[in-house]
Amino acid sequence: MSDENALERFRPETRAIMAGRHPARYDGAVNPPVHRASTLILAKVDDLYGERVQTYGLEGMAVHEALKEALSAIEGGAAVALAPSGLMACTLPLLALARPGGEVLVSDSVYAPTRRFCDRMLSQLGVATRYYDPCIGAGISDFIHAETLALFMESPGSLTFEIQDIPAMAKAASSRGVVTIIDNTWSAGLYFQPFAHGVDFSVQALTKYQGGHADLLAGAVLARTPQLGARIAATVRELGVGVSPDDAYLALRGIRDMHARLSLQSASALRIATWLEARPEVGRVLHPALPSHPGHALWKRDFSGASGLFGLVLAPTTEARLTSMLECLEVLSMGFSWGGYESLIIPCDPQLTRTAAPWRADGPLLRLSIGLEHADDLISDLEQAFEHLRP
Repeated sequence: MSDENALERFRPETRAIMAGRHPARYDGAVNPPVHRASTLILAKVDDLYGERVQTYGLEGMAVHEALKEALSAIEGGAAVALAPSGLMACTLPLLALARPGGEVLVSDSVYAPTRRFCDRMLSQLGVATRYYDPCIGAGISDFIHAETLALFMESPGSLTFEIQDIPAMAKAASSRGVVTIIDNTWSAGLYFQPFAHGVDFSVQALTKYQGGHADLLAGAVLARTPQLGARIAATVRELGVGVSPDDAYLALRGIRDMHARLSLQSASALRIATWLEARPEVGRVLHPALPSHPGHALWKRDFSGASGLFGLVLAPTTEARLTSMLECLEVLSMGFSWGGYESLIIPCDPQLTRTAAPWRADGPLLRLSIGLEHADDLISDLEQAFEHLRP
C-alpha cells in the first residue's frame, strides 16, 4: 500500500514504513527490485524518441520511484528529484534558478560546501551571493532586491545551530516573488515540515539519517509544486545527474527504520547536551532543544523533535590540550559526516566562515553527532577526555 492520499491519515513513522511498497507489482516482494540497468529495450520505433515511455536507466527505475514516494510521504511536496550527494541536492535548485545578473541570499551559517559553490561556481555563472544574519527573521525583506532569485536557508545552521524564523522569512520572500530553499537535513524531514511553512524547495543529504550506516552518498530535492518540480527535473536531465540503484535501495532501506534510530539518537543527544551544560570545561552548548538556546522558542514552535547533531563551545584552552582531548577519545571518533550509527566529533573553527554575522566564542567550537552507542558510554568517554583539558 503506498497511495499518497491513503497514507495521509497515518503518522510520519507509519508512512515511512508503507510508502513506496507495491508487492503486487513484484511477485509479492515487500521491497522493490534493484535494476542495474543503463539500456532499456523498446519494442516500438515511436517510443525511441517519444515521451510516452522511459527510454534510459539514468531516469531511474522501480527502486528510485519507491524512494521518491517514501521521501514525499514523510516530508510532503509535489515532486522529488534524487541526487548523488547532499551537496548536489543543495546546488540543483540554485542551478535551476541561476540567471546572469541575478543574486541569491544565503544564510551566513550555511553548510560550508554550499557556500563554496555559491562563491565559486555561481559567481562564474554571473550570479552574485549575499549572506545574511541567520537570526534576521522577517527583516530579510530589506535584503530582497529586483535581482534576487532565491533565498537559501538552513535551520539549524551548520556548525553553529542558529534557528531561523522560517515562516516569517518564507512569507517575506513569497510576497516579493522570490523562491525559497531550505537545507532540511538536520530534521531528516521528520521533525520539520518546510512546505507547511511556505518553503518552495527542501533539500536533504540522504547520506545522513536516511542512510544511517555511513555507507551511502545521496541527496534529494523536494518541490512544493509540480511546476517547481519540473524545473528541477529539467536541470537533472540536462546535467545528466543520476543515483545508482544500489544507493537508492540503501536509502530506502534506511528510511524504514529511521524514526527508531532518530528517536534513540535524539534522546541520547539531549541527555549528553544537558550533562555538558553542567561541565566546567564547557562554555555553552548549542542544542536547539535546550531552554538555554537562543532559538529555543522558535524550535519549539516549528519543530516536532530534534536530531542527534549539536555543538558546544569549550571554555578557553590551548590548541595542544584540545588536540590531546580529541585524540584520546575511545567511543567518539573524528569524521566529517553525521547521522550514522557511530558517534562523531570534530573541531569546527578551521572551517568557520562568516561575513554577515561574525561568530564570537571564547573557546573552541566542537560538533557532535550522537549515534547508537549507550549514552552512558559516550558520557564516560567525554569525561575522561576532558581531563586532558586541565592545566
